[in-house]
Amino acid sequence: MKIAIIASVAAGLLVAAPVMASQELAQKKNCLACHAVDKKLVGPAYKEVAAKYKADKGAEAKLAEKVVKGGSGVWGQVPMPPNPQVSADEAKTLVKWILAM
Repeated sequence: MKIAIIASVAAGLLVAAPVMASQELAQKKNCLACHAVDKKLVGPAYKEVAAKYKADKGAEAKLAEKVVKGGSGVWGQVPMPPNPQVSADEAKTLVKWILAM
């Protein structure tokens, strides 16, 4: 019984680790200055982004590029500035985290 509980807790930690790591990466790369998980700030909430792109098979690549290069027009008049401090791999990690919401 104790082994089953320990295994269950360990499995939960394995799932939570990437989520926390991606949130920490979003903080480190200053993404949370303009975005929040569940409410609009300057840019859309990450949950809104995930909902909008849920059925889009090419969303991951498209959004990862937008994270690095910036973009405009999708969410209104306020453009998303380029983020040269975010590498392509970091952008993919962030987008996977966002789309999983």
